[in-house]
Amino acid sequence: MKTQTSAGFRDPASAPRVETVEVPEDRDGQRIDNFLTTRLKGVPKSLIYRLLRTGQVRINGKRAKPDHRVAAGDAVRIPPVRTAERADPGVPPTGQTARIEAAILSEDRDFLVIDKPSGVASHGGSGISFGVIELLRTARPRESALELAHRLDRDTSGVLVLAKKRSALTALQAEIRAGRVEKRYLALLAGKLPQQRLNVDAPLRKSVLQGGERMVRIDEEGKPSRSRFSEVERYAAATLAEIAIETGRTHQIRVHSAHIGHPVAGDEKYGDREFNLKMREHGLKRLFLHAARFEFSIGERSYGFSAPLPDDLSKVISSLQR
Repeated sequence: MKTQTSAGFRDPASAPRVETVEVPEDRDGQRIDNFLTTRLKGVPKSLIYRLLRTGQVRINGKRAKPDHRVAAGDAVRIPPVRTAERADPGVPPTGQTARIEAAILSEDRDFLVIDKPSGVASHGGSGISFGVIELLRTARPRESALELAHRLDRDTSGVLVLAKKRSALTALQAEIRAGRVEKRYLALLAGKLPQQRLNVDAPLRKSVLQGGERMVRIDEEGKPSRSRFSEVERYAAATLAEIAIETGRTHQIRVHSAHIGHPVAGDEKYGDREFNLKMREHGLKRLFLHAARFEFSIGERSYGFSAPLPDDLSKVISSLQR
């Protein structure tokens, strides 16, 4: 007997079943959410996180949190997921792929670095068919090991590093976890900072709202989060600041900036509405947050990548200076 679905008729025997897979050596140390992403091709991140939150994914019989890192030989239980019922996003438009390729800043045998444009997600999911990783994999089908080494919010522009080899990925992520990576951002903040240099040490806790939207708040039970603010230039109603983050929490700069009373310009989630309207008069049409510098060392080799402030943000600065 066949069962009718919205996609037509499906044989119950072909329905997805619980799968238990063993973590291979080359995935040792990978986060479980990323491991599942590579296993469940085409499944949105939002669904993967839902499976993890509801305890449907288990590692060696135990529930797993999204940031749990798997070890070689672990037994991972993956619940039934009907990937065939999702619409195939197809091939990304040539223009999108070309735009990302044109944004490449640097490349060697281990890493590929781009100056990510604002408005482009790091990866697909939650209604987004193609992010940076999907676009680059389409442009470079032979680069089968290409992975994001870290992420930037969709509205944030700037330096984004991808690894071309598994060994390079694990080495860089180890440096990130150890806090030995220097990440510097440029942000336009509301008002005048109380001092030219300011350290913020405020733990952050992430939650997901019913509709799937991520929200982050200051919470004593949250994860340790540290940011260093330095004034670059001051204007009548705003300050251009360089912000170095010692930890890489979701929305860290945006929440810390709002916490000290100087939200980031153009931030619709944590920002100040009146300040955002005032900055629109200077031509700001998006979040003024740019990943300007990313530095790290692996062994005896040092890396440093920079991305200049994009034209749309530079024009805002010019207007404020006038």
